[in-house]
Amino acid sequence: MGIGALAVVHALLRSRAITIATLTAVLFCSLGSLETGLWAAERLGENALRKLVNTPGHFLIMRHATAPGIGDPGNFQIDDCSTQRNLSEAGRRQAQRTGEMLRSLGLKDVKVFSSRWCRCLETARLLELGRVVPMESLNSFFREWDREKEQIAQLRADIAAMDLSRPAVLVTHQVVISGLADTSTRSGEIIVMHREAPDQLRVVGSAIARAIDE
Repeated sequence: MGIGALAVVHALLRSRAITIATLTAVLFCSLGSLETGLWAAERLGENALRKLVNTPGHFLIMRHATAPGIGDPGNFQIDDCSTQRNLSEAGRRQAQRTGEMLRSLGLKDVKVFSSRWCRCLETARLLELGRVVPMESLNSFFREWDREKEQIAQLRADIAAMDLSRPAVLVTHQVVISGLADTSTRSGEIIVMHREAPDQLRVVGSAIARAIDE
């Protein structure tokens, strides 16, 4: 894995050797390399994605749609969206378009799991793929890196126990996806993974619906 901006920031946060202000500066000075900070999963074409989202044993883990900013305010409260970083209008459109894309490929009425953070729950609901169920192991540990190992282990256990006769959709945060899949993601990006055994997961590829038409 190449050492990029995200990997460096990840290491600094683990060591608690960086403040939020410094983190912000590092991120904004390194935007050009963020997408390859870890490694970027291969982008899937429509036909490949259609096949995968209709094949048992797969699940889609998605970074929440566009929500400007980094982390959450100091007065963050899990049950109060007004204290959190939330989706922008562009992010809402992105989530809706992602849902439209997945439904057009045949993914409908599936299990959808989400972090309890409001931007993840809103993303999950706007997909309109099925009932949204909050899952603790999908929560962010952005400011609590000491929780990463235990939480990723729990997430793996939760995935091992899932019925994947039809693909499930998990909506979460960049830090959770990088901890599980060692992969960088953009806002709204989906990583398609295959559960090859209860304790063995493989990244198959990625897909994204952009927030604004290009």
